[in-house]
Amino acid sequence: MTDQKPSRREAILHALVELLETDPGARITTAGLAKSVGVTEAALYRHFPSKRKMFEALIEFAEDAVFSRCQVILQEQEDVRVRLQQLVHLVLVFAERNPGLCCVLTGDALMGENDALRKRASQFFERLETQVRQTLKEGEIRQGLRPRTSAARGADYVLVFVEGRIQRFIRSSFSRLPSTDFDECWGLVAEGVWG
Repeated sequence: MTDQKPSRREAILHALVELLETDPGARITTAGLAKSVGVTEAALYRHFPSKRKMFEALIEFAEDAVFSRCQVILQEQEDVRVRLQQLVHLVLVFAERNPGLCCVLTGDALMGENDALRKRASQFFERLETQVRQTLKEGEIRQGLRPRTSAARGADYVLVFVEGRIQRFIRSSFSRLPSTDFDECWGLVAEGVWG
């Protein structure tokens, strides 16, 4: 069996994520990224017309990875409580395994970049919130599980938990894992959503 060498495009994105992991909060320059990959800046631009396109590719990767798995959970799991628990756990474990991407999705790595890029990154969490809200509404219709207030407020509550865990992970320089004590914490979140 032969190991396939990653494409230059993949190598560039991998190097970008590694830079975000090893020096969170530092501004990433194309010169620094090119040096990390071992190519010229011109070579970077042959694969990505701008740094913005590199970040967008990372956001798209995160969306594809998380939301394709969300669809599997939604198809396989009938109980909405379990479904929602698995969705949240999926996102937190994805964050643990991809710390550099967390910095992009939360916007930390995008400070000083184009405002449209930060808005693009925030769409990840908006899409997740929509999925959670829809799941809560389905639970109300199919299983009679009424949230304490509304599906919108329940989704907001769940997203505060998810985003808070991811922000704490970044703030701790990736030492406080988002899924630590997940079952216990999820019990408290679920109680806050459904009572």
